[in-house]
Amino acid sequence: MKTTLTEGVSGHLKRRRFLRILGSTAATVLATGGVAEALLEPHRLRVFRYRLDVPALPAAFDGLRIAQLTDVHHGPYIGLDEVEQAVALANAERPDLIALTGDYCYRSWRFIEPCHQVLAGLQAPLGCFGVLGNHDHWASATRSRRAMAAAGIAELTNTNCCLKCKGDRLWICGVGDLWADEQLLPQALAGVPEDGCAVLLSHNPDYNEHVTDPRVRLVLAGHTHGGQVNLPLIGAPILPSSYGSKYRAGIIRTGGRLVFVSRGIGVISPPIRFRCPPEVSLLTLHCA
Repeated sequence: MKTTLTEGVSGHLKRRRFLRILGSTAATVLATGGVAEALLEPHRLRVFRYRLDVPALPAAFDGLRIAQLTDVHHGPYIGLDEVEQAVALANAERPDLIALTGDYCYRSWRFIEPCHQVLAGLQAPLGCFGVLGNHDHWASATRSRRAMAAAGIAELTNTNCCLKCKGDRLWICGVGDLWADEQLLPQALAGVPEDGCAVLLSHNPDYNEHVTDPRVRLVLAGHTHGGQVNLPLIGAPILPSSYGSKYRAGIIRTGGRLVFVSRGIGVISPPIRFRCPPEVSLLTLHCA
């Protein structure tokens, strides 16, 4: 039976429940002989490539390549060498744009600045854009925002940036974290025409259930880590989502738009992955 976390519980209560159930799941994995695999898989980071057919994507942006990095969780389990590896993998793909969807640190504000100093090495001609996740708020939203700015990452919380190419326009926008911040979508979509195409960065994919504005054609998110554990026949026993396994990972078509949820780079306690490898996601957008 899959366990989900309901929206009526606060973020910290959700987190404690998530860790408790994930801990029991980890014990099951380790007891069934998956010890080495579960401990090694978090460190097998590689690039996964996806094609996204985006409704109303302007023709000039057909083929746009976005490298998405999410849930880095630099801290006790993910060192700076692994953050450096993620940056190197992303840069090697030569993306047009880089999207970062939150949770850069884990457990302490002391991990915020070092992580972003490495992320400053990300390179894309159209820029690097990001939003904060719940862990960034819990550690220090002020420090996180300052570190992002110093790293050259444009924070898009409740705002947007307009990209122009051959007379066409594409908006990259963002909202605050669903558990720890405000989501001001009208403000994030300011200036986007009724027939416009907006790509929305939201750390938590559950926010898609609140989106009714048709201008949002694609949502990029993280947060769920793919469950970290993906058991045969059962799937992910626990996900930090109110919608079951709907937003576990990958491409979801819902509400007239696409949602893409990356499994992310890092882990939280217990530091295992099982049949759920970490990823830098390379997304190639095409006209639907």
